[in-house]
Amino acid sequence: MLIDKDKAVDVVSFQLFKSSSSVAANYRAVCRGKSSADFLNKLKIVDEEADESLFWLEFIKGLEIVCDKVELEKLIKEANELVAIFSSGIKTIKEKNNIKQ
Repeated sequence: MLIDKDKAVDVVSFQLFKSSSSVAANYRAVCRGKSSADFLNKLKIVDEEADESLFWLEFIKGLEIVCDKVELEKLIKEANELVAIFSSGIKTIKEKNNIKQ
């Protein structure tokens, strides 16, 4: 391995921490959206960060880092559900406001 395993775990853990905490912070901002456009733009950020969190969870699974596999699968399932919810919300807002893209 090119990177020390402890260092690799630290890097991946930090990336997951950043993206998942960003979901929470940005979702709070969504709830304070000032207009439909503002709400939509903030929700897009939440969706992107949730998807990035899902990526890091799947990455951890692929690395086969020693961890609770059952708990990891639960987190992956929940992350998938959250991405689906946020993506659906974006689609609904776009349809409601006749926004293309």
